[in-house]
Amino acid sequence: MIITRTPYRVSFFGGGSDYPDWYNKYSGEVLSTTIDKHLYITCRFLPKFFDHKFRVVWSKIENVQNINDIKHPTVKHLLHFLKVKKGLEIHYDGDLPARSGMGSSSAFTVGLIKALNCLLGQEMTNFNVAKKAIIFEQKIMNETVGSQDQLATAVGGFNKITFKNRQRFKFHPIKKFKNLKKLEGNLALIYTGKTRTAYKIAKTYAGKLVTMKKNYIKEMVQHVKEGEKIINQGNLDDFGRLLNSAWLIKKKLSNSISNSKLDNLYNYAIQKGAIGGKLLGAGGGGFFLFYIKKEYKKKFIQGSNKIINIPFKFSDTGSEIIYKDLKR
Repeated sequence: MIITRTPYRVSFFGGGSDYPDWYNKYSGEVLSTTIDKHLYITCRFLPKFFDHKFRVVWSKIENVQNINDIKHPTVKHLLHFLKVKKGLEIHYDGDLPARSGMGSSSAFTVGLIKALNCLLGQEMTNFNVAKKAIIFEQKIMNETVGSQDQLATAVGGFNKITFKNRQRFKFHPIKKFKNLKKLEGNLALIYTGKTRTAYKIAKTYAGKLVTMKKNYIKEMVQHVKEGEKIINQGNLDDFGRLLNSAWLIKKKLSNSISNSKLDNLYNYAIQKGAIGGKLLGAGGGGFFLFYIKKEYKKKFIQGSNKIINIPFKFSDTGSEIIYKDLKR
């Protein structure tokens, strides 16, 4: 039996430049961190005496004989991709809702690849797990997704990640620990109450990144450089203003990214003292991240019963095996 724990991520700046259509032509970069909220996958080979060969437990419970009968698309296609022959039992649990802009889809892929590789005796570095997850999601699943989530959730930490063609990815850790701790205290993660499917939202704008939306993405890449500079220098209120600028640009990518309900929540946060914020992930729902100083945060959170705040801390760890017993 193998249990993997894979962190969710918060992406601050540069989203969009991590799509291969962009970084295969231009260079891309993002600023992101993993947090202390995780996705767990338990995986073991099934003894032959069960009536079913594969058992997958997620929002459904599946007991089937053949891989092709599995309803969970990632599990089904990943078992084919990794050429799994033996019967398996796979359980999924998460600290946060799926499809909420926290990189959960890629965290699931990363965690499952890590677990299966361990079961199959094919363990690899987390960086290579991320690269395999990118190939799987983009080439096998044909999903309109970027490359930052797989890398961030696999490797972990607060990083600037750069993207160049032919899968040339590089991590640049941010090590201003005192400033990061202060930044962490001034952030609020707020659930909007709505989930969405990221690649469906991304389809509305991803094909236009290198043409009609080119200038927007260039601005968003520039935000990465500015965000890194702000953290290094310690003028953290400027980080909040930069989040606001990033959100205004992001909304221009597609009409599907925001709506009146999301705009109202954003405006309410600003009225209560937030300097800026942005919707995480592709857009359309999930989590808002706000920069709001400690002295205003409590009143903001308690000011409405509609505010669902998720306390969090930055995390240095990526995907890891927290339990391993190959005899079970």
